[in-house]
Amino acid sequence: MHLCGFLIAGPVVHSHAIWRNPKHTTDFLSLEHYTRIAKVLERGRFDFMFFADRLAIADRYGASHVTGIRHGDQDATRMDPMPILGALAAVTSRIGLGATRSTTYDAPYNIAREFATLDHISAGRAAWNVVTSMNDGEALNYGNVPHLGHDERYDRADEFMEVAFKLWDSWEPDALVLDRARGIYADPSKVHYLNHSGKWFQSRGPLNIPRGPQGRPVVIQAGSSGRGKAFAARWSEVIFALQPNMERMHKFTAEVHAALAQQGRPADASRILMAIMPFIGESRAEAEEKRDLHDSLVDPLVGLSTLGAHANADFSALPLDESVESVTSSGSQGNINALKSIAAGEPISIADAGRIYGRGVMCPRLVGTAKDVADEMADIVASGAADGFVVSPAFLPDTFEDFVDGVVPILQDKGLFRRDYAGVTLRDHLGIADGTA
Repeated sequence: MHLCGFLIAGPVVHSHAIWRNPKHTTDFLSLEHYTRIAKVLERGRFDFMFFADRLAIADRYGASHVTGIRHGDQDATRMDPMPILGALAAVTSRIGLGATRSTTYDAPYNIAREFATLDHISAGRAAWNVVTSMNDGEALNYGNVPHLGHDERYDRADEFMEVAFKLWDSWEPDALVLDRARGIYADPSKVHYLNHSGKWFQSRGPLNIPRGPQGRPVVIQAGSSGRGKAFAARWSEVIFALQPNMERMHKFTAEVHAALAQQGRPADASRILMAIMPFIGESRAEAEEKRDLHDSLVDPLVGLSTLGAHANADFSALPLDESVESVTSSGSQGNINALKSIAAGEPISIADAGRIYGRGVMCPRLVGTAKDVADEMADIVASGAADGFVVSPAFLPDTFEDFVDGVVPILQDKGLFRRDYAGVTLRDHLGIADGTA
């Protein structure tokens, strides 16, 4: 079983109640906050942690930032995760370190340099969560109006990945010589120009950083639309999925395996990790109390603000009792489709959608004792629905501490999770091959 800790460098994650934690303040603007979390997750032998990111505040609800800023939605604050990961590389030694970067609002050379650097300074623990970006707010911040269409973003992303991979491969593994006696730094015959010229990008190369310890950083992707799955099947080594129930987990995994086959890749070429949000107590009743307290701190409007950002849609003009079936999306289509199906055929109102999104963006919640949660996770993996989990916290660092101290030992006793790291790199933890040309 593979485990990842899911984070955003801001006041909320999937849970919009994190900054309102009644037990203590959550100092999300401090480095100490993230170093504490990283040390907890590494103590729990997690494969990796990664930061989701977006490049704009949410202002689709009412065509204004007022609701999101007032209530603290998912985009009210997002610090750049890359400097944080650089600091975390210095205080950890094994846990993988991932960050989100967009293929729509960046250049392949920038991305290749950032992650090659992180891979070197972390001794091979870097991961890139690839996104194509969702909405017009991001476009407005970068001067690109209107935002590219859904499929066109992925077309651009395909070429982006081609260039980034060529840049990482522009130094052969043994190009760096470091012969001090003869004064030979590197073998120029093993450092190559790209001379890439395509529809979206021109890049001469080579990269000005030698090949990283992993060859290439681990590639994470979370596309859940048809086009997104095809992109993930071509490029990813970890696929992060947010599916609200077991039925949809199985359906998603089957579709990914089919897409991998179409790309000529085996089913185990990419690890499929399902998001979960655990609420853990000494008893099931205590866990339910934690969940109910958490949910009481979530205003439906904060969920609608985040949902609007994800869907690239404004819900403010719709009556709160109207069904989400009327919603269309030019943003995250997979999330909208999952939301429409979450009630098993029963209609969900706009207000209900706000509550669901605010409490956890449709993360399935595992509520019970540590044994209950471990048993449910074991059942999901045994059923073939997933290779592991992205653990999304309800509170920080509380959820991770409860999980590491309670659930992880039970998974270890079941023989489902490592007792110690067997390797050094993130590829070692995941059991996937080095990134090679």
